[in-house]
Amino acid sequence: MKRIAILGSTGSIGRNTLSVVESYPERFQVVALAAGKNLDGAFEQARRWKPRVLSVAAEADADTLRKRLKQAGISGLEVAHGTAGTVKVATHPDADFVVSAIVGVGGLEATYAAVKAGKTVGIANKECLVAAGELISAEARKQGKPLLPIDSEHNAVHQCLRGGKMNEVERVWLTASGGPFLNTPRSEFASITVEQALNHPTWRMGKRITIDSATLMNKGFEVIEACHLFHVPPAKVEVLVHPQSTIHSMVEFVDGSILAQFSVTDMRLPILYALTYPERIQSDMRFDVGNLRHLDFCPPDMDKFPCLRLAYEAAEAGGAKTVALNAADEVAVAAFLEGAIRFDEIPGIIEHAVVASNSDTLQSIVEVLEADAEARRYARKRIKKTAEPRAASV
Repeated sequence: MKRIAILGSTGSIGRNTLSVVESYPERFQVVALAAGKNLDGAFEQARRWKPRVLSVAAEADADTLRKRLKQAGISGLEVAHGTAGTVKVATHPDADFVVSAIVGVGGLEATYAAVKAGKTVGIANKECLVAAGELISAEARKQGKPLLPIDSEHNAVHQCLRGGKMNEVERVWLTASGGPFLNTPRSEFASITVEQALNHPTWRMGKRITIDSATLMNKGFEVIEACHLFHVPPAKVEVLVHPQSTIHSMVEFVDGSILAQFSVTDMRLPILYALTYPERIQSDMRFDVGNLRHLDFCPPDMDKFPCLRLAYEAAEAGGAKTVALNAADEVAVAAFLEGAIRFDEIPGIIEHAVVASNSDTLQSIVEVLEADAEARRYARKRIKKTAEPRAASV
């Protein structure tokens, strides 16, 4: 019986993880959940799963949840809140496996704490590795525990790597759908609406990751994540646009052999793989091999999608550059969703913040969070400066 803690239990990955747990009750048990701001979702999960600890975002939310649980006759469950509560979930002594699925750097401290506590961690939060990949991967090596990728692309790479040794790897290929604007002329990017950008052709995801997919920044983050997960330099990680999203990723070996992983586009499959690794167990998720009849591939256009170029440059520079990349992107995407900047202005905001940051090696999570806060401040200033001329002309 594997005992699971989930950071981000009410989000898409969290809910899919609980779906997997529900399908295999003889294998998995939920012991701790961090649910964020979704009080209704947290209450339902408390009632269904009866974890030993459940954390929510704010102290007031925790008080409200305790009252609701008491009224429903649910006892024996500790309710925590804030970063301390999330860390408590991540380091719960009964948890064997921690799923890190909180979007953004909000789950960074808890994820690092889980690794430091010797837990096996399934990473679905790419921002943690983008901002603090060197620290997290070094601690995982020190603890002798794997970091198991849940993102479909890195999960696919992990599966392909079982076919050879790391010193036999020539190149890692990450596939990208290309997002909704693959065939949209760059000249039209200034008029792209929020609704258009949120209309992803393949996956249904949260708003930030959907916009990141539209700019290809999400793929840039995945390049950085791959470097830390598989200990390869950026030059050995290639992105290939594959609109069908049938091939999730590939690994090329030194003899010229290429292994590709394909499966249904269902996040429960990579979650199941991570939870049961190194085993493979029976599931009902089947891929129709007839779908392989038509597959397209092309290189990404980094002039049209400069966010991908920025990610490669930040990965090469290291230090606070990748922290600034993630922080500025989160701020810029939020500004676009609020209508403060245009879609085509997102890359410029990010580039200014990355250039303003330094490439010094960050020695602790505290330093990472300080660099993150500084990059956010800088990005907000750039957004204000970008938006001012338009406001004045209205």
